[in-house]
Amino acid sequence: MRLCRYLRNDLIRFGIVSDQDSVIPIDDAARSSRVDLPHVDSLLDLLPRGASGELAEEIASKLTSDSFAELGEPLGSLRLLTPLASPRKLFLLAGNYAKHVIERGGQAEERQRTFPYVFMKPPSTLTNPGDPIHIPRISPDEIDWEVELGVIIGKRCRHVTEDEALSAVAGYTVVNDISDRAFRPNPGRAKRERDAFFDWLHGKWHDTFCPIGPTVLSAEACPDPQSLKLKLRVNGTIEQDGSTAEMVFPVAAIIAFLSSMTTLEPGDIISTGTPDGVGKAKGKFLRAGDVVEAEIEKIGILRNPVIAE
Repeated sequence: MRLCRYLRNDLIRFGIVSDQDSVIPIDDAARSSRVDLPHVDSLLDLLPRGASGELAEEIASKLTSDSFAELGEPLGSLRLLTPLASPRKLFLLAGNYAKHVIERGGQAEERQRTFPYVFMKPPSTLTNPGDPIHIPRISPDEIDWEVELGVIIGKRCRHVTEDEALSAVAGYTVVNDISDRAFRPNPGRAKRERDAFFDWLHGKWHDTFCPIGPTVLSAEACPDPQSLKLKLRVNGTIEQDGSTAEMVFPVAAIIAFLSSMTTLEPGDIISTGTPDGVGKAKGKFLRAGDVVEAEIEKIGILRNPVIAE
């Protein structure tokens, strides 16, 4: 089952998405399927472990191609929104694909010899599918792309093992972790030991630097999140082409690691790192007028134009 969140006549709606990217509003789908669905406040309610998750699965299972032909509308025609309006926590991983570490001049280590590098982004980075990524006026020259698998937590968990971890997942989506590779606050500054780290971190925080969407693939429809193909295109040219099988730390290990330090709550999103092919390694960067397409199989294409701030 795939779901989306969108705006129609100033109202937030939730829809079931077919394999052909046709969308039926969840309330219309419920009536068509003769299922009594309570009022839904969040897409999270419709995913596994959500308040109406089992009902949503039942509704989706009853929909036919005729149902979508009669009630559906193209996904691309909708004013899509991020799957969740305000995730409680937004975690992202750095260096979780060995080839990406190597292309950036680093040395890849086996997971037994290291640990996941995790950082966070503020809510102001969240960007809807179709909305523009802004090239920041303060540092416009090296804005980069990073297609990533996003994991949506559906069950509160703490100190879970890797074997237990996937049972806390509600679904998966596409994240584009936009990065400013050249952000250097106060160029005339005194040098300090950790300047490079904070330059990198602050370069992740510009407004619009975290597009998410366009749909969510339910956890039940994706029993193995380590077998998904990822691609990223800029103006139609493929820049990244990888697989989640290449992760150093798989999804279950990431959840176990995070839950050992902090409680993961329903609605938290974890972005799991990017494969090789980023712009910095090629000397190519985003410019106003570009269109970026981050794609993960079974989930969809997250498309965003690029404009100057």
